[in-house]
Amino acid sequence: MKILFIQTGGTIDKDYPKKQSGYAFEFGEPATKRILEKLDMQLEYEIITAFQKDSLDITEEDRQKLVQLIKGRKEGRIIITHGTDTLIETARYLESQLKKRCVVLTGAMRPERFSNSDAAINLGMALAAVQLQDDGVYICIQGLVQQASLIQRSMESGSFF
Repeated sequence: MKILFIQTGGTIDKDYPKKQSGYAFEFGEPATKRILEKLDMQLEYEIITAFQKDSLDITEEDRQKLVQLIKGRKEGRIIITHGTDTLIETARYLESQLKKRCVVLTGAMRPERFSNSDAAINLGMALAAVQLQDDGVYICIQGLVQQASLIQRSMESGSFF
């Protein structure tokens, strides 16, 4: 089984800026790569970048591009790292467009570079879920594994449920 990891940006991939001025964080190499290097993975996998954006900047065109990217691939098991602000919207869009694949979206509330980040546990959960779940689109975050159509988020606390 080969697992495809797709980077789209979001807090999980944010890094400290190397340039002066501009945004407080910038995107670079996928956090997935750093996390998986620690695991001595026995599964075949590939990491690719679709785009690197804060999820609030993801457009309908970006989501369409993501669908076309996935449809153009042969892997049936896919993990997408994504920002948490529009994680549900993207997951539901993918759910309406993709069949016969297991797609799991995950992200982090704090960048993977932070010592108190939730990135590694969320990616680990996504890795387990993508191997165990039936075809469909799922979100793995904050200890939850839930179908995209069923998950919700509290705007007050930021918690998913």
